Amino acid sequence: MPRLAPYHTKHLLEAGCDEAGRGCLAGPVIAAAVILPPGVRLPGLDDSKKLTHARREALRPLIEERALAWAVAAVEPLEIDRINILQASFLAMHRAIAALSVKPEHLLIDGNRFRPYVGIGHSCHIKGDGRFRSIAAASVLAKTHRDAVMTRLHQAHPAYNWAVNKGYPTADHRSALERIGPCEQHRMSFRSLREEPTLF
Repeated sequence: MPRLAPYHTKHLLEAGCDEAGRGCLAGPVIAAAVILPPGVRLPGLDDSKKLTHARREALRPLIEERALAWAVAAVEPLEIDRINILQASFLAMHRAIAALSVKPEHLLIDGNRFRPYVGIGHSCHIKGDGRFRSIAAASVLAKTHRDAVMTRLHQAHPAYNWAVNKGYPTADHRSALERIGPCEQHRMSFRSLREEPTLF
């Protein structure tokens, strides 16, 4: 397997950006932006979807400690319903970028589209979380921070089993929706919670 690239454009200060939770039926969409210093060591770093839960949790503090700058931001269900999930994903990334303590010179975006961030150029990279180190780091932070949020929300809504399914449309989540219906953490703009949401 090829190693993750340390940069896209040499000599530019780049921030990798990724989100987690876009395909969920409940909870926020969360994005992370990460600027890594040259030569940083993050053993086992990869696209968060390819890592075990334990590996992601082990990487999170290393990324937060060793990054030049990092930030995580959320867009909650009511706002997702108001602006749609695609725009909410862009907004979460914008909020994470704005919260960075160091301003990047270029943004590496996971995916094939993005709403430009004023004053900073960007490039989109399909499956970028498996290609660039900074995007992979952002994918790990977005995923682990969102998992923690859903685990906390589980305490108030245990019937949906969010501690395990994290709000994704799994069989147990759908079964709970059939029994008790949605709660305030569900994305009501996803018209039928028994069908896959429309992402675009």
